[in-house]
Amino acid sequence: MNAEEVRQAVTVDGAWRHALQESWLQLISLAVWGEVKSGRLGAMGRMRRRVLEVGEKLDSLCASRDWIPHPREQLKNALGSSLALRDALQQLQRAMQDVDGGADLEAFVAALAALEARLDERLPELENRWAALLDSQYGDDDDADE
Repeated sequence: MNAEEVRQAVTVDGAWRHALQESWLQLISLAVWGEVKSGRLGAMGRMRRRVLEVGEKLDSLCASRDWIPHPREQLKNALGSSLALRDALQQLQRAMQDVDGGADLEAFVAALAALEARLDERLPELENRWAALLDSQYGDDDDADE
Protein backbone atom coordinates (compact mmCIF):
# COMPACT_ATOMS: atom_id res chain seq x y z
CA MET A 1 0.00 0.00 0.00
CA ASN A 2 1.42 3.33 -1.07
CA ALA A 3 1.58 5.56 2.03
CA GLU A 4 1.64 8.78 0.01
CA GLU A 5 -1.39 7.75 -2.04
CA VAL A 6 -3.27 6.97 1.19
CA ARG A 7 -2.19 10.25 2.77
CA GLN A 8 -3.54 12.15 -0.23
CA ALA A 9 -6.76 10.12 -0.24
CA VAL A 10 -7.55 10.79 3.42
CA THR A 11 -6.64 14.49 3.30
CA VAL A 12 -9.87 16.44 2.87
CA ASP A 13 -9.80 19.37 0.47
CA GLY A 14 -9.58 22.64 2.42
CA ALA A 15 -12.26 24.42 0.39
CA TRP A 16 -14.72 21.57 0.88
CA ARG A 17 -13.89 21.44 4.60
CA HIS A 18 -14.56 25.18 4.86
CA ALA A 19 -17.85 24.84 2.99
CA LEU A 20 -18.94 22.04 5.34
CA GLN A 21 -17.96 24.11 8.36
CA GLU A 22 -19.92 27.12 7.09
CA SER A 23 -22.98 24.96 6.42
CA TRP A 24 -22.79 23.47 9.89
CA LEU A 25 -22.31 26.89 11.52
CA GLN A 26 -25.50 28.09 9.86
CA LEU A 27 -27.31 24.98 11.09
CA ILE A 28 -26.12 25.29 14.70
CA SER A 29 -26.87 29.02 14.69
CA LEU A 30 -30.46 28.35 13.68
CA ALA A 31 -30.75 25.48 16.17
CA VAL A 32 -29.56 27.61 19.09
CA TRP A 33 -30.54 31.18 18.21
CA GLY A 34 -33.27 30.68 15.65
CA GLU A 35 -36.96 30.39 16.29
CA VAL A 36 -37.35 26.65 15.88
CA LYS A 37 -39.84 25.04 18.25
CA SER A 38 -41.41 21.83 19.36
CA GLY A 39 -44.51 21.02 21.34
CA ARG A 40 -42.74 18.03 22.92
CA LEU A 41 -40.84 18.58 26.13
CA GLY A 42 -37.09 18.06 25.69
CA ALA A 43 -37.25 17.74 21.91
CA MET A 44 -35.30 20.91 21.22
CA GLY A 45 -32.49 19.93 23.57
CA ARG A 46 -32.20 16.54 21.86
CA MET A 47 -32.20 18.15 18.44
CA ARG A 48 -29.50 20.65 19.44
CA ARG A 49 -27.35 17.83 20.85
CA ARG A 50 -27.73 15.98 17.55
CA VAL A 51 -26.62 19.06 15.60
CA LEU A 52 -23.58 19.30 17.87
CA GLU A 53 -22.81 15.62 17.28
CA VAL A 54 -22.99 16.17 13.53
CA GLY A 55 -20.44 18.98 13.92
CA GLU A 56 -18.14 16.74 15.94
CA LYS A 57 -18.40 14.00 13.30
CA LEU A 58 -17.72 16.53 10.53
CA ASP A 59 -14.59 17.61 12.38
CA SER A 60 -13.53 13.99 12.72
CA LEU A 61 -14.11 13.36 9.01
CA CYS A 62 -12.01 16.37 8.03
CA ALA A 63 -9.26 15.93 10.62
CA SER A 64 -5.70 15.03 9.74
CA ARG A 65 -4.84 11.37 10.06
CA ASP A 66 -1.08 11.95 10.14
CA TRP A 67 -1.00 10.78 13.75
CA ILE A 68 -2.06 7.28 12.67
CA PRO A 69 1.14 5.42 11.75
CA HIS A 70 -0.19 2.78 9.34
CA PRO A 71 -1.85 3.70 6.01
CA ARG A 72 -4.39 0.89 6.34
CA GLU A 73 -5.48 2.23 9.73
CA GLN A 74 -5.76 5.73 8.27
CA LEU A 75 -8.19 4.42 5.66
CA LYS A 76 -10.19 2.49 8.24
CA ASN A 77 -10.35 5.61 10.42
CA ALA A 78 -11.57 7.73 7.50
CA LEU A 79 -14.27 5.19 6.63
CA GLY A 80 -15.26 4.91 10.28
CA SER A 81 -15.54 8.70 10.54
CA SER A 82 -17.76 8.74 7.48
CA LEU A 83 -20.04 6.04 8.88
CA ALA A 84 -20.24 7.85 12.22
CA LEU A 85 -21.19 11.07 10.43
CA ARG A 86 -23.92 9.31 8.46
CA ASP A 87 -25.24 7.82 11.69
CA ALA A 88 -25.23 11.23 13.39
CA LEU A 89 -27.17 12.69 10.46
CA GLN A 90 -29.75 9.91 10.75
CA GLN A 91 -30.08 10.59 14.48
CA LEU A 92 -30.61 14.28 13.69
CA GLN A 93 -33.30 13.41 11.15
CA ARG A 94 -35.07 11.34 13.82
CA ALA A 95 -34.82 14.19 16.31
CA MET A 96 -36.27 16.53 13.70
CA GLN A 97 -39.51 14.54 13.69
CA ASP A 98 -40.43 16.22 16.97
CA VAL A 99 -39.63 19.74 15.73
CA ASP A 100 -42.84 21.22 14.45
CA GLY A 101 -42.81 24.99 14.35
CA GLY A 102 -41.21 28.36 14.60
CA ALA A 103 -40.47 31.15 12.16
CA ASP A 104 -37.03 29.68 11.36
CA LEU A 105 -38.08 26.06 10.91
CA GLU A 106 -38.05 26.29 7.12
CA ALA A 107 -34.60 27.91 7.16
CA PHE A 108 -33.33 25.21 9.53
CA VAL A 109 -34.63 22.42 7.28
CA ALA A 110 -33.05 24.15 4.27
CA ALA A 111 -29.72 24.50 6.11
CA LEU A 112 -29.75 20.80 6.96
CA ALA A 113 -30.53 19.93 3.35
CA ALA A 114 -27.69 22.20 2.18
CA LEU A 115 -25.25 20.50 4.53
CA GLU A 116 -26.31 17.07 3.31
CA ALA A 117 -25.99 18.23 -0.31
CA ARG A 118 -22.48 19.51 0.36
CA LEU A 119 -21.58 16.14 1.83
CA ASP A 120 -23.07 14.32 -1.13
CA GLU A 121 -20.88 16.39 -3.47
CA ARG A 122 -17.78 14.45 -2.45
CA LEU A 123 -18.33 11.97 0.35
CA PRO A 124 -19.55 9.01 -1.75
CA GLU A 125 -16.52 9.42 -4.05
CA LEU A 126 -14.17 9.58 -1.05
CA GLU A 127 -15.74 6.53 0.56
CA ASN A 128 -15.39 4.58 -2.68
CA ARG A 129 -11.76 5.63 -3.02
CA TRP A 130 -10.96 4.64 0.57
CA ALA A 131 -12.68 1.28 0.15
CA ALA A 132 -10.88 0.65 -3.15
CA LEU A 133 -7.53 1.38 -1.53
CA LEU A 134 -8.34 -1.04 1.29
CA ASP A 135 -9.45 -3.67 -1.23
CA SER A 136 -6.30 -3.17 -3.27
CA GLN A 137 -4.24 -4.01 -0.21
CA TYR A 138 -5.97 -7.36 0.07
CA GLY A 139 -5.43 -8.00 -3.61
CA ASP A 140 -1.71 -7.27 -3.14
CA ASP A 141 -1.59 -9.70 -0.21
CA ASP A 142 -3.19 -12.44 -2.31
CA ASP A 143 -0.54 -11.95 -5.00
CA ALA A 144 2.22 -12.20 -2.41
CA ASP A 145 0.95 -15.61 -1.28
CA GLU A 146 1.24 -17.11 -4.77
